[in-house]
Amino acid sequence: MYTNNYVIVAIFLGLGIFLPVVALTIGKWLRPSKPVVEKYTTYESGNEPVGEGQIRFNIRYYLFALMFVIFDVETVFLYPWAVAFNQLGLFALVEMCIFVALLAIGLIYAWKKKVLQWTSV
Repeated sequence: MYTNNYVIVAIFLGLGIFLPVVALTIGKWLRPSKPVVEKYTTYESGNEPVGEGQIRFNIRYYLFALMFVIFDVETVFLYPWAVAFNQLGLFALVEMCIFVALLAIGLIYAWKKKVLQWTSV
């Protein structure tokens, strides 16, 4: 009984490896190959690359991005609730108030930690 489950998993694992390898190999055979030196250079909006390609970014950039993603995703959760508000009743209202309060607490925490202040340094 358990052996059958392992066989199914092995088949899917084999297909998961085999199909991408076959697709990439066929793509390599069918695509045109005309290597030119210009193709191997970095292209940035038509400008020649100048300076280092690896630079350090301020950590605040990533914190801003993370905060945006968190609050953006949470806003998506508010939309279905708002659409079905009449059918959900008082329990859903209380749950959503708790949810929004937790978001507000997170925003206040980030504000107090000065995560939302952008400095050039």
